[in-house]
Amino acid sequence: MKEVIVRNKVKVIGEGEQTLVLAHGFGCDQSMWQFITPAFEKKYRLVLFDYVGSGNSDLSAYSGEKYSSFGGYVQDVLDVMDSLQLTDVIFVGHSVSSMIGMLAAIERPEHFRKMIMIGPSPCYLNDGEGYVGGFERSDITELLEMMEMNFSGWASFMAPLAMKNPELPELTKDLERTFISGDPVIAREFAEVTFLSDHRAELAKSTVPTLILQCSDDSIVPIEVGEYLHKHLSNSTFRLLEAKGHYPHISHPEETITMINEYLQMD
Repeated sequence: MKEVIVRNKVKVIGEGEQTLVLAHGFGCDQSMWQFITPAFEKKYRLVLFDYVGSGNSDLSAYSGEKYSSFGGYVQDVLDVMDSLQLTDVIFVGHSVSSMIGMLAAIERPEHFRKMIMIGPSPCYLNDGEGYVGGFERSDITELLEMMEMNFSGWASFMAPLAMKNPELPELTKDLERTFISGDPVIAREFAEVTFLSDHRAELAKSTVPTLILQCSDDSIVPIEVGEYLHKHLSNSTFRLLEAKGHYPHISHPEETITMINEYLQMD
């Protein structure tokens, strides 16, 4: 499966026997993990990759039809695991990757030992029936229109909102550069798939022990979402970070590392 290694720009680092698969969020790539990987390299084997359409993946492998739902991204995860013959993995997913990883684990629970979700959401839309997702449908429509009409404008609007650490302006600029470096058409399609998704019905099917890391002030995922997940995901542990924003592994790597290590040592 060498083509998968090239297609998804798969990178393997670290010295341990236990494997951590790290999956990036929307609009990003595997470089988002650079501040936390050094803390795990000695004890774990780390697998990094880019989803097709993101980062340094093979863009020619992207198909709007295949990636019109989470199914295409779930297949990317399973392909990467198959290509490296991985089993018993600890899957670390940021944002949208939390649900992608969960769906992959529902499909093949025996291949996943634990899940770690950073800023996860099963549904970004408020549904009017007591569920707070954080966005109205009109918000998402405006977001998608902005991406279509002025992609760089969208990036400069979205980066500070998502990072939410104005005292660290260099992190916001780096995130903006990452957003802008993506293919505008693919990024918009991924955004639509992400923000209009609803995977609340699948939560009951998940059996893999899961850590939910929720930021204290996240513009993308309100605290109510993390609490909802904890309530509906069996075998889940909920931790509220002091970190603000949607990228604690970038803005607050030490706290993120501590929380992950504490969970992994609970065995």
